[in-house]
Amino acid sequence: MALWKDPGSAMSPAASGNPVAANPTVTELHKAPERAPEPAASPEPVRRPAAAPRPAAQAPAQESLIAAEITIEGKIAGSGDVRIAGRFKGDVHVDGNFRIDAGAKLEGQVRAAVVVVGGELQGNIEAAKQVDVLSTGTIIGDVKAPSITVAAGSRMRGHVEFGWDEKHSADRPAAFDLGKGNTRAV
Repeated sequence: MALWKDPGSAMSPAASGNPVAANPTVTELHKAPERAPEPAASPEPVRRPAAAPRPAAQAPAQESLIAAEITIEGKIAGSGDVRIAGRFKGDVHVDGNFRIDAGAKLEGQVRAAVVVVGGELQGNIEAAKQVDVLSTGTIIGDVKAPSITVAAGSRMRGHVEFGWDEKHSADRPAAFDLGKGNTRAV
């Protein structure tokens, strides 16, 4: 079927009175409709106040990650959560949570709110709330926390102190030394 009819036809483009439609070309058939001209830009951009930052209580927890293929030497300090899936040599002091994934290794001291050990830690842990040693976890060092959870299959060599607050830690009678399998006065 043709795009236009014979000039003698009642439905022909010439019968409509449009001279351009009487002899359409391919370019004109595919021509985009003309747009209305856009208003001129104002000389000064519209300024809007910046959004107020969220209070710290509403901000979502941020986690920093050292990936499995990464090896880093240094020190980690700050707030937020940290997860190590690779290798890190140095101390970690964070206000948030700290996690060592299975297959990861840390050589250094750890101080955090909650510590989860699924990999290998060679160093001491001081947690504000909790230490969890997963079945894949290994600790070579001392652990001090109000609460500790140890899964079957995990390994540890060192001194463990839990259940004591600062007020009672000076007058404790004895501690259990896991490295030697006996108790000793501290």
